[in-house]
Amino acid sequence: MAAEHSYALDIAWTGDRGTGTSGYRDYDREHTVTAPGKAPLRGSADTAFRGDPDAWNPEELLVAALSQCHMLSYLALAARAGVVVTGYTDHPTGRMQENPDGSGQFTEVVLAPRVTVAHPSMVAAAEQLHSDAHDACFIARSVNFPVEHRSDVVVAGPAS
Repeated sequence: MAAEHSYALDIAWTGDRGTGTSGYRDYDREHTVTAPGKAPLRGSADTAFRGDPDAWNPEELLVAALSQCHMLSYLALAARAGVVVTGYTDHPTGRMQENPDGSGQFTEVVLAPRVTVAHPSMVAAAEQLHSDAHDACFIARSVNFPVEHRSDVVVAGPAS
């Protein structure tokens, strides 16, 4: 039997200025995301949709989730393959298309991980692991738009 995992959160809108949603410009988009044992996450809409630029928006969180999932899948696969990763950073980008009717959808996310490995003999395997991590990532497997990766693998230099 396959394992099943559940995720439960609480989302609370905090943007009522006293008149609720009496007009599109009459309320704030602020909200909090909470889960037991975790610090609250302050959220809002994208600034294009009257959101607070200092708060996380759902679009950023989707891009972050894809990047995190890829990284965590990658690191697990590297450990299993004997590829010693000593550094990992990513600068992901996402593109969303807004339709004339106000709906929209993501059209792509591009991950740009930079991986540092311990030895030159690990570079080829480290590069291949990105494809394997993409195939293993739960979140990338769940979205209906392309998630690409443009990775860079470098070898750790001598310790200073």
